[in-house]
Amino acid sequence: MALPSADTPLYNHPLPEIEKWLKAQGCEQDRDDLHCWHVERLNWKAELCLEIEELTVRYLNAGEGGRDIQRSFKYSLSREDVEAAVFSGP
Repeated sequence: MALPSADTPLYNHPLPEIEKWLKAQGCEQDRDDLHCWHVERLNWKAELCLEIEELTVRYLNAGEGGRDIQRSFKYSLSREDVEAAVFSGP
């Protein structure tokens, strides 16, 4: 099965395809919390969680004083928009 087009809302993607997409972005699934994924880039690290109504991203130690920055993205957003927002970093 191939990914739907990039302008398709995430809620129209089957879960296995979302998981493939996350892997393609360099994310690794958490072994204990299977709905959460970890990604590390040169300048930042994040935890992504597939919640019931949205994708939640927590950029670790990215804020002032080493605080985490958390953002949420509704599944009604396109995969393209979520990818641009999440993987551009905090």
